Amino acid sequence: MQAQQSTVDPSEVAKFEAMAAEWWDPNGKFKPLHMLNPCRLDYITRQIAGEFDRDLSSPAPFSGLRLLDIGCGGGLLSEPMARLGAEVIGADAAEGNLPVARIHAQQSGLDIDYRHTTAEDLASAGELFDVILNMEVVEHVADPLSYLTATDKLLKPGGLQICSTINRNPKSYAMAIFGAEVVMRWLPRGTHDWSKFITPDELFDLLSQAGLSPVDRKGFVFNPLLWSWSISDRDLSVNYVTASIKP
Repeated sequence: MQAQQSTVDPSEVAKFEAMAAEWWDPNGKFKPLHMLNPCRLDYITRQIAGEFDRDLSSPAPFSGLRLLDIGCGGGLLSEPMARLGAEVIGADAAEGNLPVARIHAQQSGLDIDYRHTTAEDLASAGELFDVILNMEVVEHVADPLSYLTATDKLLKPGGLQICSTINRNPKSYAMAIFGAEVVMRWLPRGTHDWSKFITPDELFDLLSQAGLSPVDRKGFVFNPLLWSWSISDRDLSVNYVTASIKP
């Protein structure tokens, strides 16, 4: 089957390939993701458990679920999902990320299928998943609607997609770009393009246009005094996450 036109932005891919070797360094260029990861995992695991009636206290609660981690990077989310029993496919358009992810998974004793591919090519190949993790990717693609339409095609009916991104407002510019890239130097300058940020209402509309049914949204809020992240029902002003179901 002929591959669909890709929504991958080559300049965005190049940014992350340049940082690939640092994925598992908690004090490296991906320090913000390492700090955010426990908060992300709390939301992700609760959503999956709720949707598929799984007991998180059981040894492998996600056993039998086929999960796609799109834009998997070094595997910061793929590995916990594999430990919870899911069959995990980690996909990334940045080929340089994958050797790092494969080596770390092997060292961790985890069987994860990492692939250098795109959502569009996976959809063209007829791949289907129970769960898609689409975390901090949509703000880096060339055409968000086409990209989300491709991820919709990858979900089985009743499947769950969790999609996180960054809001677009003065506060998000101050924190996600000026604060993270200029002041704290957590990320190289130019990692994010503020004009590509998406408001929660815009993302809900895009998800609906793509064929999904948005059912939840929460904020990821950083507390600089406690130096920690938490989930908020009300504050979606910077980082936020959504859950959608495939009808």
